[in-house]
Amino acid sequence: MTAHEDGTVLRLRGVGARLGTREVLRDIDLDVPVGSRLGIVGVNGVGKSTLLRILAGVLRPTSGHAYLADETGRLHETSQVASRERARRLAYVPQEEVVSAELLVGEMVALGRVPRTRPWSRGGRQEREIVRTALDAVGLADRIDDPCESLSGGERRRAVLARGLAQSCPMMLLDEPTNHLDVAWQLRLLRTVADQATTLVATIHDLDLAMRSFDRIAVLGRPADPDPDADPDTGPATVVALGAPAEVLDTIAVEHHFGVGSVQVPHPHLPQSHLLIHHREERSA
Repeated sequence: MTAHEDGTVLRLRGVGARLGTREVLRDIDLDVPVGSRLGIVGVNGVGKSTLLRILAGVLRPTSGHAYLADETGRLHETSQVASRERARRLAYVPQEEVVSAELLVGEMVALGRVPRTRPWSRGGRQEREIVRTALDAVGLADRIDDPCESLSGGERRRAVLARGLAQSCPMMLLDEPTNHLDVAWQLRLLRTVADQATTLVATIHDLDLAMRSFDRIAVLGRPADPDPDADPDTGPATVVALGAPAEVLDTIAVEHHFGVGSVQVPHPHLPQSHLLIHHREERSA
């Protein structure tokens, strides 16, 4: 498949997914242009992680097609791209990952270099410097020789993100990257990743953070079923909205898709808006 004129680097067409007997996703069309910052939002259990795994190529769709662009911009069926080549094109950081307690922090982060190095070149001065730089970006350079088991939950999350940075990929796909992190590190890490990766795709729960950190938002949700007896909480999901954050996360859309009230408020000192969330029953007098 030839390169698309808008520089698409990831594409889904008619994608569906089943986990066991449950149909999780259905009929998803999605393009991710090079240089974009795409945030994927939706309620718990709607299939955000499944969608990200399909984009990353670690899960094959049950139906439809997923594509990944090579260095020339030509799109290939993701399932036909060798895992090593895919790991050179994109870094995928899952939401939860068991880190071996036997590894040192630097050794764990160095695993991100495997797709780009030969066995005999690993552990050299240049590779160690790349690992140290990645750890420095997440504030853990001084822990490079500590065992992974000594890290707290938040530190472990940052170390796993450092491993993704060490892959040195043009694309990064992150599943809930701000989980277990305090507010300062949420902001710092999203900015760090956005600065280092040409293209970023991430699932995220915090709608205000999503609105301020991404230039496009995809809302994953379950469309209305014409069957009045259908359960709206168990049907397959699809992309129900895609566009600029201020448009996709307007008051009506947030209430419809997330069941809460909201209002966009301009920041008094910065050129950005915040999304304030409240219960639907809460109304100003």
